[in-house]
Amino acid sequence: MSHILVVDDDRRLRELLQKYLMDNGFRVTVATDAADARQRLRAMEFDLIVMDRMMPGEDGLTFTRSIRESSAVPILMLTAMSETEARIDGLEGGVDDYLTKPFEPRELVLRIGTVLRRAQPAPANREIRLGQYVFDPERDILLGGNGALRLTTTEASLLRVLAENVGRVLSREALTQLCAIDGTDRMIDVQVTRLRRKIEPDMKAPRYLQTVRGQGYVLRPD
Repeated sequence: MSHILVVDDDRRLRELLQKYLMDNGFRVTVATDAADARQRLRAMEFDLIVMDRMMPGEDGLTFTRSIRESSAVPILMLTAMSETEARIDGLEGGVDDYLTKPFEPRELVLRIGTVLRRAQPAPANREIRLGQYVFDPERDILLGGNGALRLTTTEASLLRVLAENVGRVLSREALTQLCAIDGTDRMIDVQVTRLRRKIEPDMKAPRYLQTVRGQGYVLRPD
């Protein structure tokens, strides 16, 4: 049973999420703000954090950046901010997935399931070799010498689409549509940069995820 920490200052929403997630088979702990959540994190282990972005005191994004200094626990952020820049800030800050309020509880459960699957190591079935890493597009898992590397939902989707089109240049527009990314071309650029940090030995001279000037991106595995 996956253990989820729900961090939200809205008591009504917090209680609704707790009940709904428990009804769907999750173990749930709640926290009212970042300070309360820190105490919970010191006392217990969690498989995923569902966090509100706008909270009194330390906001969710600042708290996420703090967590990322010492933990890779998956974080799904709830926000009333639908602007592209807000989502980019969150992804750059370490958020694994975003859900804009208001949302359907069932979609939240589905997204939680997807993020949790990304975090689980599994043997590769159809290997895409990228130097010291092996990507399994069937399970969206990137394996290295020390086990599975954490991929966000969007990073995994991007790598899977590129792996399914090895050697084929895909435009930013095509990647936005195929990866179901809601945003501008810059959102794709941000995700590519994040992915390169994980798979490229030299960020200044990408070996595997290459840019084709004026056209888009292409994956060239070993």
